[in-house]
Amino acid sequence: MPSSYPSPRPDGRAGIDAALVERLIAAQFPQWTGLPVVPVEVDGWDNRTYRLGDAMTVRLPTRDWYAPAVEKEHHWLPRLAPSLPVPVPPVLALGAPGEGYPFPWSVRRWLPGGTAARERIGDLPGFAVAVAGFVRALQGCDAAGGPAAGPHSFHRGASPARYDEETRGCLAAAADRVDAAGAAAVWEAALAAEWQGAPAWFHGDLAAGNLLVRDGELAAVIDFGTCGVGDPACDLVIAWTLFDGESREAFRDAVCQDPGTWARARGWALWKALLNLTRDAGLHGTPEERELRVIDALLADHDAFG
Repeated sequence: MPSSYPSPRPDGRAGIDAALVERLIAAQFPQWTGLPVVPVEVDGWDNRTYRLGDAMTVRLPTRDWYAPAVEKEHHWLPRLAPSLPVPVPPVLALGAPGEGYPFPWSVRRWLPGGTAARERIGDLPGFAVAVAGFVRALQGCDAAGGPAAGPHSFHRGASPARYDEETRGCLAAAADRVDAAGAAAVWEAALAAEWQGAPAWFHGDLAAGNLLVRDGELAAVIDFGTCGVGDPACDLVIAWTLFDGESREAFRDAVCQDPGTWARARGWALWKALLNLTRDAGLHGTPEERELRVIDALLADHDAFG
């Protein structure tokens, strides 16, 4: 099955700058004209984000495949927020294409905090329990009418089989660096553990860069661009990308998912790690050693829990 995950292309952030943001604000939201527009210190790949004054941000998709997230978040985040244990981005305004910029864009309330680097987290097992609590709360939100997994979520929330051909190709390319037989067993187990549950909300990109920390604790969850309704297994990937040892076990115990969901989660984590290791090497500044550690952890987890 062909991949629909974006292939490497020239940086879509070219042409998006503070001057463009100032023109868009002046044309569409003149009440905020004159507020300083400054790039954020840590920017994402899918969007460019700018501070607007002290209390707001402006977020602009860099490519057409990221644009559907704008209206999705605008509609759904206010509906999800009251049921979640930590803040999520408050959307203040929905911008339209203009000033030579072709996509919808948004203005949001600024949420303070730093991304979830380990040195910012006071108690990693406790942090893992808090993240698990967020996952459980999100899964408990009313899924009626929610956006079913599909292209807008890059098929997160659907079966990892969507990326079968790509994963096997990456595995062949990385066969000299990983335990190919062990990784293949992880992938086969993920495909075999078909999801049988009721549709549930998932974040879709629950990673350290989308978790905000203040005073050592989870303060907010951001970037719901790949969120949707379907199989929530993809939200367990953080068990291997951020947590290990005691913190991983704390997350596993607190998130309360069945073995099949964990098998599919290992598949999602393997797909992304192999992708970073092969096709995207260096594209996002991802160290090879980190991806190899993730793959080793997945294989050990598969051996331990099957």
